[in-house]
Amino acid sequence: MLVIGVTGGIGSGKSAVTDRFADRDICVVDADVAARVVVEPGQPALARIAEHFGSHLILEDGSLDRAGLRQIVFAEEQQRLWLEQLTHPLIGEEIVRQIQQSRSAYTVFVSPLLIETSQHTLANRILLVDVPVELQIQRTMARDDNSEEQVRAIIASQASREERLARADDVIVNDRDLAHLDREVSRLHEFYLALAKTN
Repeated sequence: MLVIGVTGGIGSGKSAVTDRFADRDICVVDADVAARVVVEPGQPALARIAEHFGSHLILEDGSLDRAGLRQIVFAEEQQRLWLEQLTHPLIGEEIVRQIQQSRSAYTVFVSPLLIETSQHTLANRILLVDVPVELQIQRTMARDDNSEEQVRAIIASQASREERLARADDVIVNDRDLAHLDREVSRLHEFYLALAKTN
């Protein structure tokens, strides 16, 4: 099974890229989705989070206040490390389970922390969705209603653009229109289909 690891900083357009692979009947396994699954109501990780950070992070419907938790962990590195030690192994197990269930010609595995964690070992190739930092900030502020300071803190906690470029096998520069993005995904899709046949 050929697994293409897709990564990129916040606001780089990873979802726009992976949606286009999904439109071509390719299974997309998303680390962010796996991260949500492991903290759903009834999951052991959610109880541990409430115990550690306080029950105020549990919303009325029993789900996690993700925005509230994000503010805490990006402000205090020790808290972020505690959360990562709890959730990363669980997220890893969920990702592996989903990759193993894939039945498409190849599988796309998308993670913002592909390079920063051991998740890169699950991929045969790394596709980087690259974008200039100022555009990242602009897009993220518009999308998430975060302050520039918050967005810069998130960017600082992730691998640098240079680190990602050094590790990537393939790169899509996503600073143009969606038609350009579509052409780039089409080109790589054909390449990955050919690779999958020899894998």
